[in-house]
Amino acid sequence: MEKHLHIISFDVPYPANYGGASDVFYKLPAFQAQGIKVHFHCFDYGRGQQKALDQYCESVHYYQRTQGHKGFSSKLPYIVSSRINEELYQNLLKDNHPIFMEGVHCTYLLQDDRFKERACFVRLHNVEYQYYRDLYRNASSLFKKAYYWNESRLLKKYEANLAGKATFWGVKEADNDVYRHEFGCKNIEELSLYIPDWKLSAEEGIGSYCLYHGDLSVEANEKAATWLLEKVFKNLAIPFVIAGKNPSEKLRKLAYSSKYSCLVGNPTEKEMQDMIAKAHIHLLPSYIKTGMKVKLLNALFNGRHVVVNEATIADSGLEPLCHIGTTANAFKDLVAQLYHQPFTEDEIRLRNKVLVPRFNNEANAKKQIGWIWG
Repeated sequence: MEKHLHIISFDVPYPANYGGASDVFYKLPAFQAQGIKVHFHCFDYGRGQQKALDQYCESVHYYQRTQGHKGFSSKLPYIVSSRINEELYQNLLKDNHPIFMEGVHCTYLLQDDRFKERACFVRLHNVEYQYYRDLYRNASSLFKKAYYWNESRLLKKYEANLAGKATFWGVKEADNDVYRHEFGCKNIEELSLYIPDWKLSAEEGIGSYCLYHGDLSVEANEKAATWLLEKVFKNLAIPFVIAGKNPSEKLRKLAYSSKYSCLVGNPTEKEMQDMIAKAHIHLLPSYIKTGMKVKLLNALFNGRHVVVNEATIADSGLEPLCHIGTTANAFKDLVAQLYHQPFTEDEIRLRNKVLVPRFNNEANAKKQIGWIWG
């Protein structure tokens, strides 16, 4: 008998050029390979319709997200209230197929009695109230601080109410434990991230420079890049490259204030992967603890030495594969130590042992299918 599945995504997941989109998009070919007929529903707020989705799905539906003041609610988090959509619900009610929601963002239907008897599943990309709390702590403007604080407050109430209404799949056990212990969630399992078709390609030997990569339009990422430039590399005569989407002019000027550092704005995917392969040290400090960082996995699959702080690696199970520094001086010492230290076959073997069995799209899809249909 054919298996049909509705997937609701918080965003159009193509191009798959940031963490959340990547996890959503790479599920689609994995499900298709297992014979699952996916009916894909996504909220569009700027990315537009993407033909790449059609090749993996039985049907693709787009809905406009209600942005600005019209999407706000005094009782619901904005990420949820701005995605309430009756047209979506009417499409879902045309049959009785299971519903898989990508992120807390898409879960308002769980408050709707019309879906009480449906098989419903939710992917937790983060513990969202913690994610927004970390954004609040790291925001620079008072307006953003107020928005993030209020969103975190509303999300904590919303997630607590949500926890008994579906089966949940978190990206790591630490996030699942928050749902179990804080919210009393009983149906929750770990489901590793779906990733691009990466084969472990990290090369032995010595690379050419140190690299920080990420979406530079995200305030926390700009803050991390600025911290590296000002606190770690300021007096180091070691080449340092920053690469990513939409850097600010302020960051660009700072990167070029030293003859040892530079910035590559908006590289293509091929250019970015080439930079990752040629780097000797990947520096990935973070200010957000919850969730799993795709850029960390990219560096581990495709790069050499990786230096992180506690927030980047927290409870991920990837600690043995990274060098961990807690201060700017610790980062500086690790860079000085590793820059002339070849990346070895033993380190590649360890990554192979840890990463390859865990981050396997085929195994992930089979696991999900077993959970959904028994």
